[in-house]
Amino acid sequence: MNKAIYIATSEANSGKSIVTLGLMRMLLGKTAKVGYFRPIIDDDEDNHITTITSHFELNLDKNEVFAFTRSEYIQKRNRGEEGELIDTIIEKYKALEEKCDFMLVEGTDFSGEGTAIELDVNILIAKNLGIPVIIVSSGVGKTLDEFISGLHLAFDSFKEKEVDVLAVVANKVKEENIEIIREGVEKNLPKTVFVSIIPLIPSLNNPTIKEISEAINAEILFGKEFINNQTGSFKVGAMQLRNYLTHLENNSLIITPGDRADIILGALQANISSNYPSVSGIVLTGGIIPDEPIVKLIEGLSQVVPILSVKEGTFSVANKIGAVRSHMYAGNKEKINISLNVFDKYVELEKLTKKLITFKNNGITPRMFQYNLLKRAKSARKHIVLPEGNDDRILTAAVRLVEADIVDLTILGDKVKIESNILRLGLKMDMNKISVINPIKSDYYEDFTNTLYKLRKNKGVTIDIAADLMGDVSYFGTMMIYKGLADGMVSGAAHTTQHTIRPALQFIKTKPNFSVVSSIFFMCLEDRVSVFGDCAINPNPTAEQLAEIAISSADSSKSFGIDPKIAMLSYSSGSSGKGADVDKVRKATELIKELRPDLKVEGPIQYDAAVDLKVGKSKLPNSEVAGKANVLIFPDLNTGNNTYKAVQRETGALAIGPMLQGLNKPVNDLSRGCTVDDIFNTVILTAIQAQDI
Repeated sequence: MNKAIYIATSEANSGKSIVTLGLMRMLLGKTAKVGYFRPIIDDDEDNHITTITSHFELNLDKNEVFAFTRSEYIQKRNRGEEGELIDTIIEKYKALEEKCDFMLVEGTDFSGEGTAIELDVNILIAKNLGIPVIIVSSGVGKTLDEFISGLHLAFDSFKEKEVDVLAVVANKVKEENIEIIREGVEKNLPKTVFVSIIPLIPSLNNPTIKEISEAINAEILFGKEFINNQTGSFKVGAMQLRNYLTHLENNSLIITPGDRADIILGALQANISSNYPSVSGIVLTGGIIPDEPIVKLIEGLSQVVPILSVKEGTFSVANKIGAVRSHMYAGNKEKINISLNVFDKYVELEKLTKKLITFKNNGITPRMFQYNLLKRAKSARKHIVLPEGNDDRILTAAVRLVEADIVDLTILGDKVKIESNILRLGLKMDMNKISVINPIKSDYYEDFTNTLYKLRKNKGVTIDIAADLMGDVSYFGTMMIYKGLADGMVSGAAHTTQHTIRPALQFIKTKPNFSVVSSIFFMCLEDRVSVFGDCAINPNPTAEQLAEIAISSADSSKSFGIDPKIAMLSYSSGSSGKGADVDKVRKATELIKELRPDLKVEGPIQYDAAVDLKVGKSKLPNSEVAGKANVLIFPDLNTGNNTYKAVQRETGALAIGPMLQGLNKPVNDLSRGCTVDDIFNTVILTAIQAQDI
């Protein structure tokens, strides 16, 4: 079930507030607690937040419902800190999501600095939060063709980035054009997209006296209690009263110099007369306050409309008022109620509700994936041993892990040297928060030696050989896991793969029904996460081993929130290729289907057909995996290792791993060319693996 919706627009003044209000009331009628989140707000006193939280009495702290102000976002983006921005938005969103049954996320408003990038910003945020979108667009000032094509363009922009669009709302359209627009919008959209058309409602589109007062910096002389009066139009009072009265329209705002007592009193009288339209307010220009007898007369009247005073001239003030745009705000209950009623009238609520609750998002972005890793690792704290305490990268990663407070750490090595190296690197770490063990000088050394001897004596290991081996950091670290003193180990920054995993194969051993240990990388590409296997362990697996690697990789991907679609890679797609190599892949695919009919798998298949939807459809049109694969299994180590490194270097993708599969307890091997980030991420993977044991 979907737990969130993102309301987005591609322009300013779209009227998305009506959709936000309507959806919030609808959701509160369906579920116990709805959260409201604005990733980017206009300023510290965001009107949208105040309106929604106060009207619906949401028990939400102001600071938890937004991530950045517009200026903060633009400044950080200009400094190239977009990754940090997205991480913070995800973190704040997730913290609020945990408290709520459903999340309503409202995008930016396309006002002020940064409007040129806002569509891309909304797409990026929705993509990384992994939630579907409702697009709202306004028909004001557009031809029918411009409006319809603009909506389609916005839809295509989201879909190109694989953001699911559940619905589009064509807002502020002329009543007589509703069916024309519906037909035009639906014509080029998938049938699964819900389409709603909301007509232009003048009372929602026009500003209130309060909004006008703030825009022109006016002083309120009278009628403050009616400051939320809705304006219909504005009229400059320059002609004589008998002529001016004939031009009044319903809810007119009168603009006139402050010395025109005749216009002022005539407008007030017209407002209470059954023979003339109502007046919403009066703006007095030129800084002129009516004479005392006129003021006294007004003070004696009942139900005086707001009378404002400004210092500027009539022409200048009229231009400013004409530029004021209406917004929703908490004090205007009338406008809020009108909005709710309009939403209920023109949006098919039951159909939209069904769309929201049945949507399932199958994708996950790199940022969301990394956030989920941290969250899972923290959920059940584990103890990880790092045998290579003499490596600067290990120490730097260890400091980051301690600062993040994710895992308990033991580092193997000489404590004095480790402390000295930490100082040399300019790092700061509270040494009381980690354990440092020198294997040979350790109190565990003798017990570990005897245990290894008992486990391996039938393989020719003597007590002396066991003592020598236990002086090796890989053996000592692995024995810590075997003895339950640690939950997992990460090594390989300074040792070969064989050196790292040999002890694990000797006495931790493989899980039941596993004949082979394999590896996967989580490849965090620009807009998706793919699983690559095996890229580190098995040089030339058999068909049976290849099938086992694929099944293990699929199960691993599931445990990390990725719905597996397996591509068994080869140099040909489908049944066209011949030869021993492609036959091996074909046999492995058949075995997977036989052993695990629940898994989606395609093979043999080429890389481009596996990940590119157009190529996949052309080569394997009936496949449910082609073009959508996210678990890619390589036929041999040569292909897998080179491919993952090529993708990593050429695209800038983050490769998290390798993560080993098939062992009873997690031991993970690093590349000797690993970075600090690689070590940090692999420790987190290892901690999560340990939770499942």
